Amino acid sequence: MSQNDNKENIDRNFGECGLPIPIMVYNLAHEKQDEIINYIKSMDERDKKAYRIALNHLGTSFNICKSNGYKDWKKAQSK
Repeated sequence: MSQNDNKENIDRNFGECGLPIPIMVYNLAHEKQDEIINYIKSMDERDKKAYRIALNHLGTSFNICKSNGYKDWKKAQSK
């Protein structure tokens, strides 16, 4: 997958969920990006609201991989 195709994939998946994209996602490995996309798709409305608030308050320092929601989701996936 080219870098441009990858960016389009991220933009499309976040766009489908109606969520802004943290800049740091573009710099991650493809496997990690896919995990984040799957996490985003699994969010309910409450999680999406918390995500928007965190991203708004933290700006570019927001790291979705370090968020409690992502960590909990990842742990549940490994069970």
